Amino acid sequence: MSSSFSVKTCVIGSQGVGKTSMIFQLSMKHFKTNVTPTIGASFSCKVIDVDSYTIRFQIWDTAGQETYKSMLPMYYRKANLALVVYDITCYESFTSLSRWIEELQRNADNECVICIIGNKNDLEHKRVVDRNKAVQFAKSIGALYFETSAKTNEGIMDVFIHVSRQMINSYQRRKSSTVSQNPPVNLEMSTKEKESHSCC
Repeated sequence: MSSSFSVKTCVIGSQGVGKTSMIFQLSMKHFKTNVTPTIGASFSCKVIDVDSYTIRFQIWDTAGQETYKSMLPMYYRKANLALVVYDITCYESFTSLSRWIEELQRNADNECVICIIGNKNDLEHKRVVDRNKAVQFAKSIGALYFETSAKTNEGIMDVFIHVSRQMINSYQRRKSSTVSQNPPVNLEMSTKEKESHSCC
């Protein structure tokens, strides 16, 4: 028997920071050189096994263009996880994080886990956003912080494994502290035989 989580995940951030390339690398283990801008949002699924749990990440990769901003709240609602991505070589993408976070917090549930992700760390020689400054920003809003490279695949799986363990620990704490043993709010939880890792 294994326990299974479904985690609604939204990926947000300015255009060109590498959101789609990150998710493509996660799903296909390949770097896509010619990526067209996302229109609205695209959906994918990633299933991983962590500590005897099966985690199904239902991922909404959202558009960064201003044109689609009004559509985004529908993807934030009931999200368990938000990946807020910026480009370490583009300071404007970092300063815009506050606007993305504000919009997210207005629409997402309070228990949504937020991860700030500095992408393109393969371009360290072009870095303009100080890592310590980014870490402090993440701490100030109660978010986790990671750096990744969509090109080399560095750090991407670490994000999902870390978040999986955090959610598992949260579930286990709730389970041990409540007589009714209810699952976490907003997190779909089931116990069943391991299934094949087909998407969702």
